[in-house]
Amino acid sequence: MTCKYLTASLAGAFALGIASTALAATGEFENMCAMGLATDQEVETDCSVNTIYEDKTYCFGNEAAKEKFLENPEENLAKAKKYYDAEVD
Repeated sequence: MTCKYLTASLAGAFALGIASTALAATGEFENMCAMGLATDQEVETDCSVNTIYEDKTYCFGNEAAKEKFLENPEENLAKAKKYYDAEVD
């Protein structure tokens, strides 16, 4: 009886893990934090914190970085692209 519950629990946990992974987006800049790039930093993310701007998905290391980026997305995006093209790509 315990084995059935354990098997069901493990199956549920596995399914939840797959669902959580599916929720993470794929973004521009190889999923690096757009605000990090705008401030000359390479911050890798899983893109679970993201926003869509001009039909493209941008990833962030945390909500604070996303909020800061959205204060002036055009300027921050230009800075991120400049750094990414010069240093990363």
